[in-house]
Amino acid sequence: MNNREFGNKGEDLACEYLRKNGYEILERNKHFSRYCEIDIIAKRKNKVVFVEVKTRRTNAFGHPFEAITRTKYNHLKTGVLYYLQEHKVKDYQIDVIGIILEPVLDIQHLKNISI
Repeated sequence: MNNREFGNKGEDLACEYLRKNGYEILERNKHFSRYCEIDIIAKRKNKVVFVEVKTRRTNAFGHPFEAITRTKYNHLKTGVLYYLQEHKVKDYQIDVIGIILEPVLDIQHLKNISI
């Protein structure tokens, strides 16, 4: 399984998790530039939620949340700003979902993050 397929598997699990928790998936893998991609754009009630998904096979090399660097967050924020301008969104938040696949599936959801 290559990195893209692995990432897609994590995003599929994240979408399933979000749907079970009352979110509507609006878009996936929305590109704004070479450096800016938003993994999942969802909606819950009247709020648009931009979700970054980080997936790891195990936590042997650290937790998935540790992969959210300041640079990654700034690229994500740039994409969010483009999206907000295009769609006239007023109420939004940025979330991160961390997924560890082994030894047991573990999905953690951080809501409304900022760095």
